[in-house]
Amino acid sequence: MRCFVAIDLPETLRERFVALQSQLPKTPNVRPVDPDNAHLTLKFLGEVDGTEAREKEIAAAIETAVETAAVGPFDCSIGGVGVFPSPEYISVIWTGVENAVAAERLSRLHAAIEQETTAIGVQPNEREFTPHVTLARMSDPRGKSAVQALQGSDVSVGSFRVKQIKLKESVVTDSGPVYETRESVAL
Repeated sequence: MRCFVAIDLPETLRERFVALQSQLPKTPNVRPVDPDNAHLTLKFLGEVDGTEAREKEIAAAIETAVETAAVGPFDCSIGGVGVFPSPEYISVIWTGVENAVAAERLSRLHAAIEQETTAIGVQPNEREFTPHVTLARMSDPRGKSAVQALQGSDVSVGSFRVKQIKLKESVVTDSGPVYETRESVAL
């Protein structure tokens, strides 16, 4: 099964998330994320053995990571617009974490999850961790200048209290990914 560890964007912020998405170029190459699937990924695990034993092992690693990070519940503000991998070649359009305390706590959680899951055989992430919520994916440069103009804008999606993280399974379908929460771990 294909899995990741994430924090779901709460329903209370969906309307503002959609409002930000509406500012993106209306071209066929810009594919907005389903707002019901909006989340902040802490660790992409990739394909993992779908046995109950492996799922429990991963959940235990996440629980240990939460204890190690020792962050407790915290407030997180989401806003602005950024891109990956660069402004010249855009494949992902995202909104980021605006407050430094949340960014620091998310980085601690990410590092602890990375350490604990790597210890049980999950491949480490190669990219630097940038806490964000994906707004859309972009397959070619049409509309690039409109996205570049949005970059660095101080539009706010809003704030929410982070109380838990989730192990999620991603099932790819013809109509897009479907995410199922496999485990939830309180902070």
